[in-house]
Amino acid sequence: MTSCSRRLSPGAVSSDILIRIRLPPRPTAHEVSILPRNCGDRRPGIALRLRHLRGMVPPVEAVGAGGAWERSPDGGEWEKEKVGACSYAIGDQRVEDLAASGGEFNRTAEIDRRKAVEVVVAAAVTVAFGVGNRVLYKLALVPLKHYPFFLAQLATFGYVIVYFSILYLRYHAGIVTDEMLSMAKAPFLAVGLLEALGAATGMAAGAILSGASIPILSQTFLVWQILLSVVFLGRRYRINQLLGCFLVAIGVIVTVASGSGAGHSLKEAGIFWSLLMIVSFLFQAADTVLKEVIFLNAAEKGTSVDLFVVNSFGSAFQALFICLLLPFLSKLWGVPFTELPNYLKDGAACFLNIGRLSSGCDGAPLLPLLFVIVNMGFNISLLHLLKISSAVVSCLASTFSVPISVYLFTLPLPYLGVASSLPRGFAAGAVVLVLGLFIYSWTPTLGSSNSSPASPNL
Repeated sequence: MTSCSRRLSPGAVSSDILIRIRLPPRPTAHEVSILPRNCGDRRPGIALRLRHLRGMVPPVEAVGAGGAWERSPDGGEWEKEKVGACSYAIGDQRVEDLAASGGEFNRTAEIDRRKAVEVVVAAAVTVAFGVGNRVLYKLALVPLKHYPFFLAQLATFGYVIVYFSILYLRYHAGIVTDEMLSMAKAPFLAVGLLEALGAATGMAAGAILSGASIPILSQTFLVWQILLSVVFLGRRYRINQLLGCFLVAIGVIVTVASGSGAGHSLKEAGIFWSLLMIVSFLFQAADTVLKEVIFLNAAEKGTSVDLFVVNSFGSAFQALFICLLLPFLSKLWGVPFTELPNYLKDGAACFLNIGRLSSGCDGAPLLPLLFVIVNMGFNISLLHLLKISSAVVSCLASTFSVPISVYLFTLPLPYLGVASSLPRGFAAGAVVLVLGLFIYSWTPTLGSSNSSPASPNL
């Protein structure tokens, strides 16, 4: 039979089923031809005759493309119900609807799996760049040990040139659209301001605090991101995610602080400089959450924002505010503002490893250039991870690079001289950190309603 369909009702039916080939008559009071005469191309077909048994559930019905005759609920005239061709129903749901919903579920599950794999790969790349960024920063300061402020400004203003060059190429390749470039610039202005304030307060506190105490205080960055995500993004975290973040922070503190006397250094520096460093991480956390808001707002409008649009305009406004803060920042680095031109000139000579200042600049310009390139890659990978996941996940990936960097500094790296010893609590801190990551990424059984839909796992 062509174009005929069937609809099944769940439950038991009478076994007294007669199947015969006949021309479908009009329904009578005792026997109903479930297959209507207008089914398909009106050819004689197979009809099902079911005898109703008292106490049994409604019988199996077969309906055609044109419709089916069914008795009205009040036992009155027979009514014709239009149904689709070759459609099935179980109870009140058609089988093709169930199949469609099942297919949609499978497609959603496949998309979720692909997104999880993408997040894991992006997190691994971010960790690798984070480790390289920390190690190469130490190596870059070997030739530029007297010009750290020059290295900071080289990175800041170099990013503007490189990012806008890449943005130009992506625009002509059709990746960046006019709609992206015409976005309101106020959010990018705020991004640049937050980055500049974070750098300024971080430099001020870093000039007083010891090197071992800064990674400990940097764990407040994760706390700030969670709080800001809850307040501004309405995100809710499961208990295991909060516990995992707490263990990650504890693991980093144990890894870095064991045997370094960081606690004593914090006490000597005073509470003001410690609080100022914590405020600098507040600015940095607000910066990352604001970037996440930019991506989410674009997604809600059905559009997308290219990474280099955010990086380019954010870096441009950051450079603008850095220029306004140069008198303050140069003083923090011990360089009077009036001597800043000569300082930058000498720093450039050392960076290029030319002239009378080339002595003591071994490793330049290779090591500083490697640092700038890897630092740029780290920022791009971090922003990509932020775009496809969340600010907290990107922070966890960045944090995971800390103990790996601590371990690499115990190896005989070139230009660094004698390798440092491994902290006594390194193994315990690393175990706690990894345990925290596993707890954060653990997905509870279905039915837990504490998780946020916009909070992907690492």
